[in-house]
Amino acid sequence: MNQQNHEWLKDHIRDIPDFPKEGVVFKDITPLLADKKAFAYTIDAIAHHYDRDEIDKVLGIEARGFIVAAPLAYRFTAGLIPVRKKGKLPWEVEAEMYELEYGHDHLELHKDAIEPGERILIVDDVLATGGTAQATARLTERCGGKVAGIATIMELSFLGGKGKLEGYDFFSLVTY
Repeated sequence: MNQQNHEWLKDHIRDIPDFPKEGVVFKDITPLLADKKAFAYTIDAIAHHYDRDEIDKVLGIEARGFIVAAPLAYRFTAGLIPVRKKGKLPWEVEAEMYELEYGHDHLELHKDAIEPGERILIVDDVLATGGTAQATARLTERCGGKVAGIATIMELSFLGGKGKLEGYDFFSLVTY
């Protein structure tokens, strides 16, 4: 499977102008999720990119990353780790701050979610500025995990987020 073969998925990603604020064009993946062929293809294509034996756990970034991470964890016979925004997890957490265009935020995961040396696939729906993915990779490594890859459905290349992920195996199905 190569990048060009995935372009048809764009037909299942809807543009929502001026959401969540004026001037932003939101890329809505709910039509892709609702289409059984497109959703199955998405999971299969990401799974195909990674070696099943090289993934111990799949880490899904809140919230749409959970949707992709769960079936991938099943496909890899791997564990599933949710990474959430600050204050959402009920156990002891490790936290990582990341920059936003309008300030900063925090991501957290349970301190006992990653065993030292485990190979972690980080999954989200979109790579935009790269801050969330970069913070999640740092958090994974600080907890003793090895980042086996970072995968998304789409990359918004005009925002330059991929530049923050140098040194990591980054894979995206479609690029805007």
